Amino acid sequence: MLTRRGVLTTACLLALTPLLAEDSKPAAKPVPGQVVELFDGKTLTNWKAAEFGGEGKVTVEDGCLVIGAGEPITGATWSGGELPKVDYEITFEAQRAAGSDFFATLTFPVQKDTCSLVIGGWGGGVTGLSSLDGYDASENGTTNYLEYKAGQWYKVRLRVTKSHITAWIDQEQVLDVDYTDKKVGIRIEVELSKPLGFTTFRTKGLIRKLKLEHLAPSEAPKKSE
Repeated sequence: MLTRRGVLTTACLLALTPLLAEDSKPAAKPVPGQVVELFDGKTLTNWKAAEFGGEGKVTVEDGCLVIGAGEPITGATWSGGELPKVDYEITFEAQRAAGSDFFATLTFPVQKDTCSLVIGGWGGGVTGLSSLDGYDASENGTTNYLEYKAGQWYKVRLRVTKSHITAWIDQEQVLDVDYTDKKVGIRIEVELSKPLGFTTFRTKGLIRKLKLEHLAPSEAPKKSE
């Protein structure tokens, strides 16, 4: 025989059952083409300043994520929810506001690893991936030398699939590398930027219009016999 207390307990459990069932449902899979705003242009929500030591300030001004000049590195690291590790595209606009070195280096996930797209490094012009097979952006097959003018906005697009990392600056494709047989990594100096983050080197950089788009699942590369 149920007591009054037992009846109430049973009723409470029955009432909670739909809620528990709802919470236990797996999160909905992202839809290809779905776009997520990673920066609201108003606050540092989902972002935190990386404590490199000697870093400058990370603030929001006039709709921009401002990464101040540090001695030597300043960074803003994603602190929000889990991000895709493959089959995604990130777009943003970046500007070198002051200084002469990299102003918007992006560290990003690549399946189980992490890599960095260096923008304007090694004295101002080097653009490429750090690192591939242990080689930096200044010394591997993705090395490019571009001119970045202070105060000018540049549109950046980065795509990661199961086999390739591809990047564009404005409308120019600057790299397209098949990484399936390469060791993908980062420099130890930007370890605090994982899983996603921006860094500058003795340079003030501005970031705006930061978005992530989910892509349709790409095919895994076939293993050679």
